[in-house]
Amino acid sequence: MTGSIDPTRPQFDAFKALPRDQPIHMLNLVRVRPLADYPEGHPNHGKGMTGLEAYRAYGRDSAQVFKRVGGRQIWAGRPDLVLTGPTDERWDIAFIAFYPSGGAFLEMVTDAGYREHVKHRQAAVEDSRLIRMDPVDELGEGFGE
Repeated sequence: MTGSIDPTRPQFDAFKALPRDQPIHMLNLVRVRPLADYPEGHPNHGKGMTGLEAYRAYGRDSAQVFKRVGGRQIWAGRPDLVLTGPTDERWDIAFIAFYPSGGAFLEMVTDAGYREHVKHRQAAVEDSRLIRMDPVDELGEGFGE
């Protein structure tokens, strides 16, 4: 089974068609590979790095671009168990990133430096979900309000 690592062209086009001038939250669910899968020619190819080590390298290396566009992590947790849903959808990393706008996210992912750093993510990730969310300003008392 091949996991979801990068958006497909239609998914990316759908993201670009949404408003770019309002704040967004991006829900990230990540399952890392036991061993990172760097392509031949990459300096980390064959070094035996774990997927988690490669994902952390992605986080460290891309942090400057993430901060420059106004991004920040607003929630993080360690998934324990999928209570509702496919049991094979286990996740190693879960977090929500804030971006001041959809345009800021697009600026980050098209930055030349970021495009180099994302190679760590591609080597690290076995499967993932990246879900754009429109932040709710005022929360209700009950679920779904």
